[in-house]
Amino acid sequence: MRSLPTDPPERRRIAALLVALVAGVAVFAIATRVFPYHSINHDEGVYLQQAAMLLEEQLRLFPGELSGAFRPWFFVEDGGTLYPKYSPVPAAMYAASMALFGEPRVTLAAVAAGNALCVYALGAMAFDRSVGVAAAAIFAAAPMALVTTSVFLPYAPTTLLNLLFAVCYLSGVRTGSRTSAALAGVAIGLAFFARPYTAVLFAAPFIAHALWSVVTTVRKHKGGPVPDPLVRNALTAGGGLAFVGLTLAYNASLTGSALVFPYAAFAPMDGPGFGRRRLLEHAVEYTPALAAEANGYVLWYLLTRWFTAGALGTACAVCGLALSIRRWYGSASVSTDRTPGLLLVGLFVSIPVGNLLFWGNYNVLATFEDPTDGLIAEFGPLYHFDLLAPLSIFAALAIVTGWRRFATRVRALSGPSVARAVLALALLVGLALAGIAAAPPVAEPIERNAAHTEKYETAYEPIEATDFDGALVFLPTPYGEWQNHPFQYLRNDPGLDGEVVYALDREPAEDFAVLDAYPDRDNYRYAYRGEWTPDPDDRVTPKLEALSVRSGEALAGETTVGVPANVDRATVRLEADGEVAEYGIEDPGEQVVVDWTLEPGAARLGAVDSPVGLGATEEVVLSITLVQPDGSTLTYRQETAVRGDGERVEAIAPPERTVCPLVTRCGSEGTYLPDTPDAHREGVAFETRIEPA
Repeated sequence: MRSLPTDPPERRRIAALLVALVAGVAVFAIATRVFPYHSINHDEGVYLQQAAMLLEEQLRLFPGELSGAFRPWFFVEDGGTLYPKYSPVPAAMYAASMALFGEPRVTLAAVAAGNALCVYALGAMAFDRSVGVAAAAIFAAAPMALVTTSVFLPYAPTTLLNLLFAVCYLSGVRTGSRTSAALAGVAIGLAFFARPYTAVLFAAPFIAHALWSVVTTVRKHKGGPVPDPLVRNALTAGGGLAFVGLTLAYNASLTGSALVFPYAAFAPMDGPGFGRRRLLEHAVEYTPALAAEANGYVLWYLLTRWFTAGALGTACAVCGLALSIRRWYGSASVSTDRTPGLLLVGLFVSIPVGNLLFWGNYNVLATFEDPTDGLIAEFGPLYHFDLLAPLSIFAALAIVTGWRRFATRVRALSGPSVARAVLALALLVGLALAGIAAAPPVAEPIERNAAHTEKYETAYEPIEATDFDGALVFLPTPYGEWQNHPFQYLRNDPGLDGEVVYALDREPAEDFAVLDAYPDRDNYRYAYRGEWTPDPDDRVTPKLEALSVRSGEALAGETTVGVPANVDRATVRLEADGEVAEYGIEDPGEQVVVDWTLEPGAARLGAVDSPVGLGATEEVVLSITLVQPDGSTLTYRQETAVRGDGERVEAIAPPERTVCPLVTRCGSEGTYLPDTPDAHREGVAFETRIEPA
């Protein structure tokens, strides 16, 4: 049996591989256990929808006239087609594992492992392999690395591309490898395609170094073969510019202009810069003062909550930076290559300064002073994700240097056997303390996200419990007419033809159009009682009810409602197209039965002679308001989608039903739950039948 390598470099490489493996397993576990229904950042659904489209060789969805019913969150509507506002690069990375393993979370694990290995390589280049191993471990243990990499967002994948660029660029500088230089260009080009501004901020120190190298070489060149630095930087630039060209071509194919990115087509005022910034209905005057204040809080939370061990880890990074400066400039006889370390230091300038121009850092903060609210509470300062790498490397330098000095001191004061025992004990104690320091910052965001998962689990229970086979499900619109916002777990196939098709529940004309487009499916309406908010403690009670379309020359409706105790009168009201018919009931008894009919062009309330006019497609509202002697009320309200063609009339059954205390209209907070009687007060019952007359 072949023995394992025992020389230090090989042991360090094995250690780095183990760290990367642990990082990948940890992220996969968090992704599957904490985020089985995805997170409160609904951009995840955009990337997963895009990944599914890429597997079908689609850059667009083609719903035609039904675009409004099928428009996913952050998709641009363009003449009957829909396309995402985001670049396809992160989605393509998720699509790869979907194709190979049927599970996109494999990509998340691979990204976590890849980032750890890149940090190891950069730490080894800047200092040594021991620092690289420690840096990889520190990076992998950072709360932002663990949590953000566990969801389908672009930040960790883009960081992987950026770090690959840095590793390949520095490898080319150190060894003269033209292959490494070319790979560096490909990596940063892909990063630009994924997130242009993020890639530019990361690459800025490296570009400055490349320009300095080229200028210096040109000044020294006296003729003859083209110098190696010029060739290498040309290869890097060529690879990067090739993907810039691909990015512009992608823009042109979707938006019609190479210089108009899809995100700008979606929201033209949602880019870097100061002044009026706007995304949908959210807008702000983004001034330099506001940018400085918001970014100050974001960086503070990064350094104290989202980096490994919080402020303690940051203190180590500061010490490591000071040690580096002393090592580089404290002696006239410096033999180490300062280039990797100085470029890492440059990231501490380019990323924070560049992010001042991006108002997303303002948006992740719900309130500046509360780090437990808003997106930053769940995922950290997302736009500064790239800073985790240099922070980890300099923190590792401080820890490794301190350990080496301690070990040297121990060996000088004791014999070999005693020194080994003392160092082993010190290592165990140190690891235990490090774990104690690092665990709380990780546990807090995981607990917050787990609370959201519990809410989603309850909300999706009737969907999970139903075996769909050719179904059409109408979904509510708590945040406006967007699919996957918030219900990103309920996504359509790219062809809008899967075993279950999800459509937005909108106006009657739109709902009938969707039903006409899917005539042979089992129809359902998903709804819930309660108000949907971002607060995980605001739970809803869901229901999934089967729908059918009743049709005839006329339709007869009968609505029966229960009457709770101490009700002395009731009002029955039928309204449609601005017209109303109503009557009163004295001493209604234990229940009220209301007859009503639907005819082409008219709706009739049984006890009222005058009909209510109907348009071609209409919502007919029947309300029964029960009144107690003190004036308090309980209103049963049903809304029926009706369509007529002059000869026949159609209605979607059952109607949408609500039970509203004290008000006559209460939306989803009063949704009637026929299978959950405990959700309503005693005596409440609501039954509606619609049959051909």
